[in-house]
Amino acid sequence: MVVSLRGWWREIGDLVLPAGCAGCGAARAVLCTGCRALLYGARAGTARRVRPAPEPAGLPPVYAAVEYAGEPRSVLLAHKERGALALAAPLGRALALSVTAVRAHGERVADAVGRGGGEVLALVPVPSARAATGRRGHDPVRRIAVAAAARLRREGLAVRVLPVLRQRRTVADQAGLGAEARRANLAGALTAEGSRVFAHGESVVLVDDVVTTGASLAEAARAVRAAGGRMLGAAVVAGTRSAREEPG
Repeated sequence: MVVSLRGWWREIGDLVLPAGCAGCGAARAVLCTGCRALLYGARAGTARRVRPAPEPAGLPPVYAAVEYAGEPRSVLLAHKERGALALAAPLGRALALSVTAVRAHGERVADAVGRGGGEVLALVPVPSARAATGRRGHDPVRRIAVAAAARLRREGLAVRVLPVLRQRRTVADQAGLGAEARRANLAGALTAEGSRVFAHGESVVLVDDVVTTGASLAEAARAVRAAGGRMLGAAVVAGTRSAREEPG
């Protein structure tokens, strides 16, 4: 109830209070035209595959819409840490670009091995630490995933958000941890809960806001596979500079 009340007040504030652009600070715009173009418009282009270096074992193909720098970084932080909930829709639209790229990659792989893909996509958000979610008053990744799913449905794609990953033990905040420390922190920490979590013929796309070392996505992929999910790949809004970009 506390989380929902905080979110409600933030949504009211977004509607009533004038604000500068979360990306560049332009006056009286939650997100200006230029920053929207950086996230998902002509200036953004298409999502690209990114690979953290070093790449953790078990990491599925990861696609990012933008680099985690400049205005996109500011927008993500405003949504995640400052509760600017009106940004979920444009961030979801950027995430939808990455999901589409993951799906295209999966179809190419399926064609190469003579295996048909599933008709439904399950977007599975990577969960934050419980303490972080409580401090923020909302679940930013799940909110962006819901916005992305709504966008993809309007484009004719059968998709649902499946928030089934749970932490089965306490983990430390990942901020400030290096690649090895992140992997150790998360190893075996996640599980997929629920009876018959993944439907027959359903492909799974992990979703997150940012990829840095890839440790969170690798652990989430392990939990999905352990629950019988057919892992297609991972989609994020942004990738850090340490996660190098590759074509296709």
